[in-house]
Amino acid sequence: MAELTRIPAPDGVAPAAAYSHVVIGTGRFVAISGQVALDEDGKLVGENDPAAQARQTFENLRRCLAAAGATFDDVIKLTYYVTDMAHIPAVRAARDACISPDHLPASTAVQVAGLVRPDFLMEIEAYAVVGE
Repeated sequence: MAELTRIPAPDGVAPAAAYSHVVIGTGRFVAISGQVALDEDGKLVGENDPAAQARQTFENLRRCLAAAGATFDDVIKLTYYVTDMAHIPAVRAARDACISPDHLPASTAVQVAGLVRPDFLMEIEAYAVVGE
């Protein structure tokens, strides 16, 4: 595992409630493309259901991380693209089921007009640092 340092509240910056402002690490950098709520057969999981889509998306992220020899403990940055900010609680619940509150990565949430398919409610990408 990489050595990661999380800084939730740098001097002069308001503390982060649900993420770390800064994550520092050494090791191999891993970039995971944005994942959506497709199962292994390419079928949508959770049509019109943000919680189900978030769970499937985090499962896909877990599988991608594993392919790189990483876990959610190695994640330094998550970017959430959602079609409605009302989906963020579902995203956070799925994240919290995978990532310990004392290992929160840096995060950005962006509301977008649409994703590659209109039935996708979110897309989530991840960056990780894995030990050598």
